[in-house]
Parts: sequence; structure tokens; C-alpha cells
Amino acid sequence: MPELGAAAIPAIEIISVDKTYPNGTHALQPVDLAVAEGEFVTLLGPSGCGKSTLLKMVAGLLAPSNGRILLWRKPVARVEESGHRLSFVFQEATLMPWARVQTNVRLPLDLAGVPREQADARVHEALKMVGLTRFARALPGELSGGMQMRVSIARGLVTRPTLLLMDEPFGALDEISRHRLDGELLDLWRGNQLTVMFVTHSIYEAVYLSTRVVVMGARPGRVVDEVRVHEPYPRAASFRVSTAFAGYARRLQESLQRASADLPDPELA
Repeated sequence: MPELGAAAIPAIEIISVDKTYPNGTHALQPVDLAVAEGEFVTLLGPSGCGKSTLLKMVAGLLAPSNGRILLWRKPVARVEESGHRLSFVFQEATLMPWARVQTNVRLPLDLAGVPREQADARVHEALKMVGLTRFARALPGELSGGMQMRVSIARGLVTRPTLLLMDEPFGALDEISRHRLDGELLDLWRGNQLTVMFVTHSIYEAVYLSTRVVVMGARPGRVVDEVRVHEPYPRAASFRVSTAFAGYARRLQESLQRASADLPDPELA
């Protein structure tokens, strides 16, 4: 599993970053976190703990109130100067319902002015990665929820990113679809040598996917624990029912419970 060595340049550096919204809501206490290139790091915690806020700041979609975020030692807005690119996959597939799958996937390339022939080749490549080449001409409404999320992931991959940020992408899916897509995501991560930062509420999803899980507590959001998952890849379905899996899940559950115990009583606040 990738870890930061003395000479390594981190993919992500979050340096004393906090967030207070204009209405006074203190969403995030200062966070310091480094992610090595090639890691799969999951932010785990309850609603309101700042997971999505932190992820959006890494993506440049929100500005920190204080602190700095660097991607390969460059400010987020200048990440491409380092030869790297990022993509963001939202919780909802957010597809254009009137446009065919191939058009939805091609959207980032169209916005970037990539020539059509080159863009279509990249779309075919991305759809092949997620197993949807046969559905290139389909409309989103003709696809299942899991297939729509695959289209969203293909749209994220079509720009050939090195950093993939994912905000609870499988949270609305049934358990069978979620497990299948978790496995497919790991194949994409390993096959494309991506760095991934992933947000979830699910302890079990966090253990299955991650090289490292960052546990967050709420009111305001803060990091309360980090757990490395020292298990080899590929991870078979049998890992989910192993003693080791149960041990990691128990450790994460205990961390979340300790964080919750520290919260003020909302009736007294």
C-alpha cells in the first residue's frame, strides 16, 4: 500500500484547513491530512461532519476559510501544471436526461474544446472501462440506477484523471449493486493507477475499499481517528465476512461512538 516516504511528493496536502460559512456555521475545524499518490483514502462519518465540505475544497468547488490545499505541491487551480488532473463524481449521477450516454460522457471534453474524433475515442475508452459500450446510444432513463452511476464514473474518467474524488456515489443504490460497483471501482483504481478520495457513511464500504480510513466527527467537523487497512488487493467477496474485516469494522465503529459521545447535547446547546 502506498505510504509517504521521506522524498515522496503527496498527491494531496490539506494544511490547517477549516471552513466557516457566511451564516456563521462552523463546518470544519482545522484539518491536517496528507494523501500519498496511489492511495485509496475514505472519509467516514455521520451527516454534518464536514466530509463533503472537505472533499469539495480539495476539488476547488469551495474555498477554505483558512489554511491551504495543495495537489502535487500546486494550488488546486493550478494542478494541471504538475501534469495531473482531477475529476469529481457526485452523489447523484447528475446526467442530462435528454442526452444519450455517449453525449453525457463526452460533456467534459466538449467543454474543453477537444476535437470530436478524439473525444469520441476517449468516450469509447471510458465506457469500456465501466462495461457500458453497448449502451452508448441509450438515454439515462433507460438505465438502472447502478448503470447511471457507471455513466457518471465514465464521465469522470474520460478526462484521464490521476485524482478521483467521489462523494457517496453509491449511497442510493441497493446493497447488491453497491457491492458490485465497489468491486468495479477497485479494479478501475488499480488498473488506472489512480489516487482516490472517497466519502461514505458506510463503515463496511470504507473497510472494503480503502487503504486508509479517516474517521470524522461532527459539530464542528473534525478528524478523530485514522485507520490503515492492511489487507492485500484484489479484495474478494470473502473479505467482507472475514475475522479481519470484522476487526476493522469494530475499530471504526468504536471511533465513531467515541466521537459521538463528545458531542454536546443538542437540547442543552
